[in-house]
Amino acid sequence: MKLGIIGTNGITVQFVQAAEATGQFTLAAVYSRHEETAQHFIAETHEAAIYTDLDAFFASAIDVVYIASPNGLHAGQAIQALNAGKHAIVEKPMVTDRSQLAALEEAQAAHPDLLVFEAARHVYDPNFQVITDYVKDHKGALNGATLVNAKYSSRYDAYLAGDDPNIFSPRFGGGALMDLGVYSVYAAIGWFGLPSEVVYLPNVLSSGVDGSGVASLSYDFGNVTLLIGKNYITQAPSEIYFGKTTLSFGATGVLDHARTFGADVQDLAKPQVDNPLAYEAEFFGRAIETGDHAACAKAFNLAKQVHTVMGRLRATTDIHFGTDPE
Repeated sequence: MKLGIIGTNGITVQFVQAAEATGQFTLAAVYSRHEETAQHFIAETHEAAIYTDLDAFFASAIDVVYIASPNGLHAGQAIQALNAGKHAIVEKPMVTDRSQLAALEEAQAAHPDLLVFEAARHVYDPNFQVITDYVKDHKGALNGATLVNAKYSSRYDAYLAGDDPNIFSPRFGGGALMDLGVYSVYAAIGWFGLPSEVVYLPNVLSSGVDGSGVASLSYDFGNVTLLIGKNYITQAPSEIYFGKTTLSFGATGVLDHARTFGADVQDLAKPQVDNPLAYEAEFFGRAIETGDHAACAKAFNLAKQVHTVMGRLRATTDIHFGTDPE
């Protein structure tokens, strides 16, 4: 399948490498506002057509579009891809508010032959299923969790210096919850289901988005706490509590280890591949090639649940995006 790319950052290079390694994709087109940026990108990957006009890009002979532009642009570009007859793989967050979610769902319904996926990479990691299975098998002892995803952003120093990077801008749906928190919300819903109540306590930057924050999700078994940050680093583990046993792993977006301690001591983790995007690339390629609409519908339903909860969390704050409906 001919792959088109929107966005030329590091994760996009990783995705192209992972996608081509599956043998199911070939990079064919790159869109960037600046030709020089696109030239640099293809130098890191391989030769492809360059477009600085988005309409021309979508009119080109590509089958699948991978969208890794600023957050606030994801939904609109995914809809444009569907309208142009292209399958869409959309970096997380796929949407920044519930109105975008509704619009994307409507566009997908209007093009039932096309597939659209949110690239929440950790969901496709084998260790996500390992944790899912452990939680299911020990559900009776489950009594809470702390899920951590905090990483000092490479753009935070620029923000402190007075720049306006997209990831810290409300115009583009930036901030810690939308960028890293979505991993933990995916994990919470994937492992525990939908929470009954949610609240988010953000540390709001002068730009109007959250640099970090703490979320609490209420369940019948107890609380799940999410620690989220883009302006600090931590070595704190994520943990799920089962009374005398605790399941410990790292950041929710990087499930490279998983072990239990206490009454039950096990190393549960499966070996990891070098490129963490390989699992999702394989899944997306196989689903699109075979027209697996059931797999797409299952993934999209989980994404809907995640972004409904994301909207509920943000509704407990005073954080507003430029993409929000008036």
